[in-house]
Amino acid sequence: MDWKEVKDSKDIENLLKLFGGFHDSCLKELYMWTESYVDEDLSMGMSTELDTNVRILFQRQFCNPSAIEILFEGVTQFHIVPSPINYDSIIYEAKIILHNGLFYWVDDYEWEPDGVTHGAENWISSKSLKWRDVSSWMGKQNRYGVLIQD
Repeated sequence: MDWKEVKDSKDIENLLKLFGGFHDSCLKELYMWTESYVDEDLSMGMSTELDTNVRILFQRQFCNPSAIEILFEGVTQFHIVPSPINYDSIIYEAKIILHNGLFYWVDDYEWEPDGVTHGAENWISSKSLKWRDVSSWMGKQNRYGVLIQD
């Protein structure tokens, strides 16, 4: 499961074609982390760089691939809105944009980075973007951690 780096609009086009424009897919899981931490002696470690990273697992109702994981490194903005009650979470179409040196993934095909947002769009921007085929990660099982039940 090697990571494939997205470098330009041709790589974006190839990824969108391979994954069917995210049609009939869902955001299954996401995992976010930073380089900030508190050490055992309670001292704090901080980075002055863009140190937020996000991995997202997408699954879809088609084969080859059925699931991909996208790694966003150097995240600059992150906007996820859960589906309200009595609505599904199906992604009908998504796009990836390279704009002013940032990669944007968004689940609203009409959305633009400098445009008006309606608040319901899920989107993320980052300095770099990588992806890999994880078609073996289908189903309900969590891949980024164990769900803790009370």
